[in-house]
Amino acid sequence: MDKVNNLERQVQGLSADELAAFRRWFAEFDGEIWDRQFESDAKAGKLDTLAERSRQAHAAGKSSKL
Repeated sequence: MDKVNNLERQVQGLSADELAAFRRWFAEFDGEIWDRQFESDAKAGKLDTLAERSRQAHAAGKSSKL
């Protein structure tokens, strides 16, 4: 937890421009991690049940066009 506390203090000390740059970097970093996890879950079949429920709901007319 020391690392997290240290990071919190460092982030609190950033200027507005530095904080904006950090936010952009972190959003991209976090998105890449999320994408890898989603891909891994999909390959492992963890989303199959959700996909099937969605197909069934669509077939039953419970969906609409976006």
